[in-house]
Amino acid sequence: MINTPTTFAVAKLAELEQRHQRRRLAPTDRHDTIRIMRPTATGARTLISFCCNDYLNLTGDARLKAAAKNAIDRYGVGAGASRLITGDHPLLGELEASLAALKGTEDAVVFGSGYLANLGIIPTLAGPGDLILADELSHACLMAGGQLSGAKLIRFAHNDMADLEAHLSAHRANHRHCLILTDGVFSMDGDLAPLTELTDLADKHNAWLMSDDAHGIGVLAQGRGSTFAHGAAVNVPLQMGTLSKAIGSYGGYLCADKAVCDLIKTRARTLVYSTGLPPASAAAALAALEIIKAEPEFCAAPIIKAKRFCKALGLPEPQSPIVPLLLGDEASALAASAKLEGAGFLVTPIRPPTVPAGTARLRFTFTAGHADADIDQLVEHVRDLVQPAAAAE
Repeated sequence: MINTPTTFAVAKLAELEQRHQRRRLAPTDRHDTIRIMRPTATGARTLISFCCNDYLNLTGDARLKAAAKNAIDRYGVGAGASRLITGDHPLLGELEASLAALKGTEDAVVFGSGYLANLGIIPTLAGPGDLILADELSHACLMAGGQLSGAKLIRFAHNDMADLEAHLSAHRANHRHCLILTDGVFSMDGDLAPLTELTDLADKHNAWLMSDDAHGIGVLAQGRGSTFAHGAAVNVPLQMGTLSKAIGSYGGYLCADKAVCDLIKTRARTLVYSTGLPPASAAAALAALEIIKAEPEFCAAPIIKAKRFCKALGLPEPQSPIVPLLLGDEASALAASAKLEGAGFLVTPIRPPTVPAGTARLRFTFTAGHADADIDQLVEHVRDLVQPAAAAE
């Protein structure tokens, strides 16, 4: 048989199908941020979504939509070029100042997405001859940035400070710089990184700590994120995150000292060689940050909703709006998701390689706008899944 891209793809898809790991896109109309519509053979069906990262339901907020429309009227729909050419319109500077104020840093840098941010930041700060130590459950884009850098990349056991210190003791002295990478809130498990302990170890071993707060900003510590969720603010020198989850818009950012941000702006390839963030996205993010700063009780609502769900099912109290229910194998996760969809709920199954082998799961996410009655109804349909999930763990 002649080897072509098509024959390779057909064989690979068949292999993934056999392992229950093939993914398919599903057209989705999120018409009110909670209820979504998906086409069926006879028309369309409405489902209540419990798997979206729009934690504050701001993607449909009238204030964000008005800000985006006004920006389009004034600036157009695109940035036109890289930020270093002609794409650095005034809204981006305003957005960076607002992010830095929320996070308590000197400055910030905005990127086209969170993934682009990590692919740009990490290789700018680390390279051949350097060491990167990453929590094994860190988001894929942190790992991708580490691999792209050319530095020696070692994964340490999840939230295991003894394992991290062992790697630091064994390897740090042999490398010029050392960068420690972690999620602030782990996207598939919903638990928090021990940022205070990580900062202490970084200081002890002359390393730099970088946290990804994609799932913390807007919902933890009155919206300020994971670095403020441990009592006193934790001085993490490199705080990145996204504008596409609780903030409800699109883009990524780094909050750090001004000199670091200046270096990123002149050397991060995913900023230098990418078109700037569209004006509408920047304006919507700015409007969202104003809401987050003004309404701390609103920011707390997603975790309150998650706690209601967990309390009703006898699950451990969640640390974030993310609640995983581990089911073990891919087929079980697919079947559980289909069962809930039949009852009117959208909870997408999470399978390897997104999560480690043997830990396929349902990942529930809760938003400020979820009605208590809908959560209580979901509980009744999930109840018989909890015992098999406990056995799978």
